[in-house]
Amino acid sequence: MNDYSADVRLAREGDTEAFARLYSTVYEDLYHIALYSLRSPDDAADTVSDTVLDAFCSIKKLRDPKKFRSWIMTILAAKIKRKQLTYYVPAEELSSDSPLADGFDFESVELRDAVGKLDDESKLMLSMSVLGGYTSEEISTVCGIKAGTVRSKLARIKERLRLELTPEI
Repeated sequence: MNDYSADVRLAREGDTEAFARLYSTVYEDLYHIALYSLRSPDDAADTVSDTVLDAFCSIKKLRDPKKFRSWIMTILAAKIKRKQLTYYVPAEELSSDSPLADGFDFESVELRDAVGKLDDESKLMLSMSVLGGYTSEEISTVCGIKAGTVRSKLARIKERLRLELTPEI
């Protein structure tokens, strides 16, 4: 786990280079989680931009510099939820040949379809766990639920996907 204390202290004092260093440590995770949750490269990029702007403007409110990563992910999760509320129809599917889908491995249409059926919170938790490597404690902070609940929900999500993807004999 990174100790962001020095850069957070500098960023609080207005050092934009320190904030840029902080941002560079989480950008890829922010973008992949937003893309996975929103299924639209444009919406993901916009959501990450909004997240970074809010984080930059409110960095002075961050109480524990060691929690920078979970703090900015909490901002991202709120932005994703707000963006999802604006959707009247499902977002355009992310195609596996999209240049912005680098880092994603859609092994099959069935997997993409199964994940697409998950509710928004499940997609967020699964993407943070699988794509971002976040712990259940970090996900619990972002989602506002207990770590044990995160672990059980993730287990149920994975089991649901397994059952859906396992061919019937």
